[in-house]
Order: sequence, then C-alpha cells, then structure tokens
Amino acid sequence: FEAQLFSTDVTQEVVFGLEHTAVPPAEMPERIARALATVGLAGFEGRDPTTLSGGEKQRLAIAGLLAMRPPVMVLDEPTTDLDPAGRAEVLRTLAGLRADGLAMLVIEHDTAAAADADLLLVLREGRVVARGAPRALLADVEACTAAGIRPPDTCRVFATLGLPDAPLDVATAAERLRAAGAVPKPPRFLPPPRPGGPPLIDVRGLRHRYPTGHEALAEVSLAIRPGEFVALVGRNGSGKTTLAKHLNGLLEPTEGAVRLEGRDLRGLALEELAQRVGYVFQDPDHQLFAATVEEEVAFGPQNLGLAAAEVEARVAEALAAVGLEERDADPFLLDKGVRQRLAVAAILALRPDVLVLDEPTTGLDFAEQQKMMALLRALHAGGRTIVIITHTPWVIAEYAERVVLLAGGRLRFDGPPRQFFADDELLAAAAFRAPDVTRLGRLLGCTPLSVAELVSWMPPRQAPCP
Repeated sequence: FEAQLFSTDVTQEVVFGLEHTAVPPAEMPERIARALATVGLAGFEGRDPTTLSGGEKQRLAIAGLLAMRPPVMVLDEPTTDLDPAGRAEVLRTLAGLRADGLAMLVIEHDTAAAADADLLLVLREGRVVARGAPRALLADVEACTAAGIRPPDTCRVFATLGLPDAPLDVATAAERLRAAGAVPKPPRFLPPPRPGGPPLIDVRGLRHRYPTGHEALAEVSLAIRPGEFVALVGRNGSGKTTLAKHLNGLLEPTEGAVRLEGRDLRGLALEELAQRVGYVFQDPDHQLFAATVEEEVAFGPQNLGLAAAEVEARVAEALAAVGLEERDADPFLLDKGVRQRLAVAAILALRPDVLVLDEPTTGLDFAEQQKMMALLRALHAGGRTIVIITHTPWVIAEYAERVVLLAGGRLRFDGPPRQFFADDELLAAAAFRAPDVTRLGRLLGCTPLSVAELVSWMPPRQAPCP
C-alpha cells in the first residue's frame, strides 16, 4: 500500500483520483469527507501520510478509491505487513464497506481474512481448483494444504481427531470438543531453562532518537545468549526494527550501548560485524541487486577478500542451505519466497553467528512460510542464534523460545511464548491475538502452542485412527 501513497498530506492523497476523473470541484469536499469518515480517518485531513501507522496508511489508500465511488473494489493482500491492530482496523473497514453494498475482490493468503467472504476461489498455477462457501472449503484440510493455504486451527484439530463438521470459530469448537469428551489433560509445565553463560549480544540502557526528534527506544536492556531463538513483537512503531538494527550496528545508540561478546559495536570494524551478525530486511528487494543468484551470494565473501575457491565453497554451502539451485537466474524474476531465501543465502555466505530477520514470512503463502521457518529451524539447530521480528502468532508459538515485547519503545515483556500467550494484558498491550489453537486450548483449560500439542493432550480414545 505504501507504493500507492505519494502525496504530502491526507487530503491531497484522496483528491488525486477525483482530479483525474473530472469530478466537479464543488463535489470534492463532500466526497473527501465521506471517504475519510467511512474508513475512520475523519480529522486526519492535514496529516502527512508518512506519519501514519501501517493500518492508517492502508485505510487511506482505500479512502482514495472510495472517493471515486467505484462499483467494485479490488484489494491485493490488504492486510500484509500490518500488525494485528492494523489488520483489525482494515478488516473492520472492509466489513463496513461490504455492509454498505460495495462489491469487493480480495486477494489473501490468510484464511482468517477469507472466512467471512461470500465466495472463495482457490487458485493454483493459474487455475481455479476450488470454489464455494469459505466454511466448506476451509474445512478440507488436505485440499487447503495442497493449495498452499494454512488450514484453520480448529479444522486441523477436528480432522486429526476424526471429528466431523469442524467450525471455524474457537468458541463453537470448544463446545463441540467438550460434548465429544475431547477435553485435554496437559502435563504440568515448569518454566523453561534460560541459556547460561555470558551473553553474545548485551543491550544496556539503549535509547535511540531519530533526527526528527522521535524517541524510538527508551532504556531498553536485554541479553541474547548463544543459540537462542528470539521473537521481537509489538505494534507497528513500537521500536522493533530500530532495536534490531542496533544489533549489527546499522544504527548507533543515542544513549546506552550494544556489546558483542563484551565489545561495544561502535568500536568494531564493519567487516567483523558483517561476519558476526547478519541482517535480512523485510523486503528482499531492498537487499538484492546482482544480475544472477550466484553473483548475489558471492558478493559478501568476495568483499572479504577471500580466495576464489573459498568464495565458491561458501556460495555452494549457502545455496544448499536455502534449497536454491538456479545459480544463473535473475533474482528479480524469482518468486517472493525464493527471493527471501536468496537474501538469507547472501547473509549465510558470510557465516554469521547471529541472524536477524525482519518479518521473514510476510507476503508469503503458507507453503513458502513453512519453507522459510523450516530453514530457520535448521539453522538454529545447527547452532546459530536467531532473532526475528514478526506479527505472525503461529510462527512465535511454534518456533520461538523467547518473546521480547516492545511497547512505546520500552521493554514490556521478556519470557517464553506460553507465558506470553496466556497473559491477556500483555496481548492487549501488543494488540496481539494468540493462535487459534491456543485460544481454543485456553477455553478448555490449557495453553497449547500447536495443534499437535493440543491433540497429544487429548484422552487416548480421541487419538486419530492409524
């Protein structure tokens, strides 16, 4: 949506389409006011679009279309890149437009956003492979998985237990599970042990103030130890990316310090930092520039002055790690998921101890998300320290060992995912929603982090048939 915004204030953004479709000037103020009110942006008329949150920017893009009063609106992944609060804002806006009678075609990877549609079309390789009511299609777990769609957690639970008529909402699912005698009996959980020893990265009293005067981080202190898998979470604008960019010296502290094995990053050479802490941007296109895949991955090792044989060995190792074989391919002709893995490969060729990734699954379909997270799990199992920024609940629940929550530039929580997802106050502070399987489990008296975990706690007679 940011590629669609270009004006210097909100009013100019909305009026642009009207000016180019010959709408009489006398009609424009009323259309602008109505469009902004419809998307909940009344009072934002003089604001600079760059100062808006992700959800507000997306709603502004929608307002620019609404002002032209189209009979049909097409939205291409309108909730991608948004935090949970922004997603909720956009989905509420779309629900209101639908209630007002506007026809919409919405392209989405997220089944939660598709569940309330009138008609669901599933495409694979350019062909419609299924069409019908969302509730019926999404309940077919095998078909969803084959089409690269993440099936709803409730449907996966019911399918695994061999129960019919899976509902999409967790409250109804909990009632039906109780009625079927499928009540989980979880084990007693002890707090997971934290790694010992000295920290690999030590952040102390970190403050960061941008040239505009905005203080993005205030008194943040945390330690990341070797071999951890950490998820940084929080609303858009909470300071996650600012903190992440301090971990490898992309940003310098206004106050405080970031140390790598006891040494202040400000005293380390860029060459050493690049080999110790790798950073993968949210948009791989901000990181890729070479003409071929091979050149992209070789660039880092070559700039370290390594011998040709060593460069080739590192390229082969990195490409094998991410599952890429097309050495001569143009990076910009690859799918988004492949470009994302290529960006990871380019960093892996430097053999860093720590890998920091900003939203590694955003904009990917479920199949590509699984590939990316399987890659990160394998790298973690191989000894690397992983830090990810993410808004995706199931990624946190199933992969992270530790959650660090930022709110208003301050550290609000630092602990295990199970504790995070069991705390309603924390979830509200982060504008976060637990995975559906966790919400379902909590209605049944437990806090599972995955479908497999919840099903494993069910009575033996409810286990799936062999």
